[in-house]
Amino acid sequence: MEQSIKKEKKKFTILGFSIWEILTYFIIYSIAGYFIETFFALIRYGVLESRQSFLYGPFCSIYGVGAVVMIVFLQYFMKNVFTLFAGGFIIGSVTEYLVSLIGEWILHVKWWDYSNMPLNINGRICFYYSIFWGVLAIFLMKVIHPHVRNFMAYTLKKLNGKIVKTIISVLIIFMAFDCLISGYAINLFTIRMIAEYDLNVANKETIEELNELINESEFRKKIINTFFNDTKMVKTYPNLKVQQVDGSMVYFKDLLPHIKPYFFKFSDQDFYK
Repeated sequence: MEQSIKKEKKKFTILGFSIWEILTYFIIYSIAGYFIETFFALIRYGVLESRQSFLYGPFCSIYGVGAVVMIVFLQYFMKNVFTLFAGGFIIGSVTEYLVSLIGEWILHVKWWDYSNMPLNINGRICFYYSIFWGVLAIFLMKVIHPHVRNFMAYTLKKLNGKIVKTIISVLIIFMAFDCLISGYAINLFTIRMIAEYDLNVANKETIEELNELINESEFRKKIINTFFNDTKMVKTYPNLKVQQVDGSMVYFKDLLPHIKPYFFKFSDQDFYK
């Protein structure tokens, strides 16, 4: 009995959540986010297009990250719906800002831009979507997450714990590999588009030098043409864009009009951007 108590005390947690819980939530909500975003694009724009974060897996990682952060920290805001809304408003906004900022630092691209919306901060967050985060926090913690917890408990009853951990480990390793490959591909694609279309961005000379180095390697060029060509990148990331020094945004898909940035279009109306 004493030994089991000691083992429980040694169990590592993050604010009360085990690593396995956090990884499982990240996987579940990343996959859920992929389907939510795909459905949103279908309803809003009438197109079936890629809404995934990575090149190969059906994952929208911003949902996974956002859900994990909110689940972990919103436990301190569970007093009532008003505190949940306030917690979601703050936590969601901070998370969205940091994800956007890190994406720009590492990949030099903008995932989204709220510059044209009122009460925005550097185009990364805005009051309108911060309200959405507050409402989502209530819906997540009161409606969605209790079902997710029940599903996890049911799964653990039906499957051996070691099997579940093996599945989670395999998926996380795959996602990590997918993330690294995707980041590399996005960097190559961004450099290529800036150099070939003479986009006036910050550090343009450095980017042009990198493009020359990339083109010097026949092996790298073969990899790009096989796995990271323009068609693959536009169809996987139809909303990928970069900001020029004058503040204007350039969508890469607009530079490649011969490539359809979707898999299927259900409407002929010209409201898709």
